[in-house]
Amino acid sequence: MIKKTLYFENPAYLSMKDKQLVVKLPEVEKNKDLPESFKQEAVRTVPIEDIGVLMLDNKQITITHGVIEELLNNNVALITCNSNRMPYGMMLPLEGNTTQTERFRAQIEASLPLKKQLWQQTVMAKIENQAAVLKMCRGAEIRNMQAWVGQVKSDDSDNLEARAAAYYWANMFPKIFGFTRKREGIPPNNLLNYGYAILRAVVARSLVGSGLLPALGIHHRNKYNAYCLADDIMEPYRPFVDKLVVEIVENTENIEELNKEIKVKLLGIPTLDVNINGQRNPLMIAVNHTTASLFKCYDGELRKISYPYL
Repeated sequence: MIKKTLYFENPAYLSMKDKQLVVKLPEVEKNKDLPESFKQEAVRTVPIEDIGVLMLDNKQITITHGVIEELLNNNVALITCNSNRMPYGMMLPLEGNTTQTERFRAQIEASLPLKKQLWQQTVMAKIENQAAVLKMCRGAEIRNMQAWVGQVKSDDSDNLEARAAAYYWANMFPKIFGFTRKREGIPPNNLLNYGYAILRAVVARSLVGSGLLPALGIHHRNKYNAYCLADDIMEPYRPFVDKLVVEIVENTENIEELNKEIKVKLLGIPTLDVNINGQRNPLMIAVNHTTASLFKCYDGELRKISYPYL
């Protein structure tokens, strides 16, 4: 079952009752002019087991420890936003699988050649999906990118990922003067940053559910990054976010600010349709297939990660 993504941008009081997330609005609760019947009808409940991602985007949101515990118990990615209304922090459970120790050991003991091969597969899938997006959204020439897919070596030793990225971003937003892909760059970098943050949360959540350490990457290595593996595995999924951002840009007059309408579209990333293993699945389900296959690669059952393709 596809899990829900919940987003709170107004003051709210989040508590728990009977495994249900109970949402109350302080402005309604404190208003003495409103009848009690209306206040009761304003209370909303959601089964916590149905939630996959919960995002808090207001400094006046109160959440009880009981809710946090139950969210983590159900492997919900709890995201908090900063003063700029951008995703800033994420909380995940320390344990997400019944055979946690065995899976950690398989991941930690994975050989360097295996990790190099897994990164090769990851880069190949990413470039192939980028080429598909360029073709669908821009009608751009992609024979060079298709050739690069077949030229990626173990560990991408020739850094074809960077070469493909340079060509890809140079053609993605040709009508936006001065656009380059960088975190603090001009719009639609703000949309891309927001979308990638949601994608990262989905991937990190799935990694924990598969009993893997999100911090221990196959390629990314940064002692300050607690989600190196999530940053690795999300790479072939980024083009799905890019395609959505292109659609938003082409149908929105003002992309300078992330308004509610834009955020609603980006919060739908976990439900995007993707092709994986010959079937169409919501992105969140596809990520589960990917992380499950990654463990099997660590464990010696498989030699290839299952990635989606456009």
